[in-house]
Amino acid sequence: MLVRAYLILMAAMFAAFGLWSMLQPLAMAASLGVEVSGPNGAYELRGVYGGISLGAAVFSIAGALRESLRRPALWFIAVYMGGYLFARAAALLLGPPPTGYAAFIALEAVSFLFAVLSLRAFART
Repeated sequence: MLVRAYLILMAAMFAAFGLWSMLQPLAMAASLGVEVSGPNGAYELRGVYGGISLGAAVFSIAGALRESLRRPALWFIAVYMGGYLFARAAALLLGPPPTGYAAFIALEAVSFLFAVLSLRAFART
């Protein structure tokens, strides 16, 4: 039951971020301190942040609703969030640290850890 609630929460977060990125991509980027302009910038943000996040929301809710998709959805979240964590750690080594990203890093780390721990619990059953 806890895993289902987690997947629903992740679906809601992915959907909210995806919709924001689709509907207001330049405002979303500006709120993060990222300067993007023009139609090509908006197009990329809609695809990369909007489309992928909405796809992640669909996969997460599918995992919550169908038991056969629960483990694949958890694997997806573990890989997705793990990729973010890896890239952010590498970015800290490659350049100056960003400002104001602690909440994102914490959310990604907690999401990653919960997915991994859930997968380990599945492996024992």
